[in-house]
Amino acid sequence: MARKDVFSSVMNPAPVQTERNDALSYVVTGASRSIKSSFEELAKGSVIELDPDLIDGSFVSDRLEDDDQAFQELLAAIAERGQDSPILVRPHPTRSGRYQIVFGHRRVKVARQLRKLVRAVVKPMADQDHVIAQGQENAARQNLSFIERTLFAKRLADLGYDHAVVKSALALDPTTFSKMQSVSTNIPENIVLAIGAAKATGRDRWWQLSKFFEQPGNQNKAADFVQSAEFTAEDSDDRFARLFDFLSGSRKPAQKVNAPKTKVWAAKDKSLNAEMKDTGKSFTLALKARNASRFGAYIADNLDELYRAFRESETVGKTGD
Repeated sequence: MARKDVFSSVMNPAPVQTERNDALSYVVTGASRSIKSSFEELAKGSVIELDPDLIDGSFVSDRLEDDDQAFQELLAAIAERGQDSPILVRPHPTRSGRYQIVFGHRRVKVARQLRKLVRAVVKPMADQDHVIAQGQENAARQNLSFIERTLFAKRLADLGYDHAVVKSALALDPTTFSKMQSVSTNIPENIVLAIGAAKATGRDRWWQLSKFFEQPGNQNKAADFVQSAEFTAEDSDDRFARLFDFLSGSRKPAQKVNAPKTKVWAAKDKSLNAEMKDTGKSFTLALKARNASRFGAYIADNLDELYRAFRESETVGKTGD
């Protein structure tokens, strides 16, 4: 699969209005400049090799689960020709002598498995610089699913980052950002985690699912359903589809069924009785007792004559009016 120019994407982010977040004392455009300088240093050859055991993960997760096939392909490629593109790390903010991944988690995992050093750019940066670089690199690769990006955005918001930072980190247009907010607000995270990354499920389907959770009682129904064996046995996209279909059905109001009108008739000699049910759309006649079969056959044989008599009676009734 073709890979976009990650460095170009992060070095030239979409324009963002300068907006100061007083709580975090941070200027959005400052982060973009800092990120750009990281890649300018990379272009100058400031790539070093690090022991992967000295590298810790990012403080905010952007993946729900590993795509094993994609990881195995990356493992094979690096084993064959080496690591083409370096990762970006910063000196760990709280653990001396260690580093924290900004992006490149899977390449670090590969290096550990292959027992190789990992090629990296080391750049001191503030937390906001970190999350914007992490998000923009993921946006450039385009291999995170919609729900993974949505959870990443939610986790940034939960950490106190404002909308401008979140939109910049994920290069979000207003419509996508609005639908992400609906999804993360309405669907509990434990339900999302039970579904998984759902790589083939897009923005609009997740938004439609979020609308089902506005229906009273559906959160509890969903929480029970995702524990079922039929749900857990499926892969991620099929789990989404099963829950979608389940909640889609549960939100439809039950159709009102008219109770049938029932009449009973019995012959004077008690040799035959009949039960008639009329729903307005259907009429059922059930014959019982010893003459039921013969009388039923008689009715069937004479339906034409009976129907003709019925129509004549209706005509007489209308003339009499």
